[in-house]
Amino acid sequence: MKYGSLILEKKEYVYLKRILNISGYADDFETQKSLQRLNEELKNAQIVDEEDFPPDVIRFNSKAMVYSENGWEKIIQLVIPSEKNAKQDKVSILTPMGAALIGYSEGDTVEWDFPSGLQKIQIVSVTQDTDQKKSKMSI
Repeated sequence: MKYGSLILEKKEYVYLKRILNISGYADDFETQKSLQRLNEELKNAQIVDEEDFPPDVIRFNSKAMVYSENGWEKIIQLVIPSEKNAKQDKVSILTPMGAALIGYSEGDTVEWDFPSGLQKIQIVSVTQDTDQKKSKMSI
C-alpha cells in the first residue's frame, strides 16, 4: 500500500461513515462482509483536507483502471449509491468493488472477498473527474 493506509478527504469520510451506518441492510452476505471490512479499514485511514488530497488516490467520482489476477481489466468510476450505473461502469461505494477500492492509490494491489471469491485487484491508474461537478453527498 503506497501510503500505508486508506486516504480519504474529510467530507467524503463523514459521508461514507454516515452511509455505512445506515447500510446494515445489504442485499447479500458478501456485500455486507465487504462493508464491514471497509468500516474496519476506516478506523486507520488518513483523513486529509481537500487541498492535501493526493491526485492518485481513489475517491468519489475518481476513474480507475483496474486489473484482476483473473485476467479482466476495466475502467470504473466510484460513485455515491444514487449515481450507480452498470452500463456506464459507475460503481457504487456500497458494492464489494467500490468498498474494495476507495482510499487506495495507483499502483496498489487490493486483496478482497468478492461474491466470486477472493481476488487480487491491481489499480493501474487513477484520474480525478474534475469536469464533473461533485456529487451532492446527502442521504
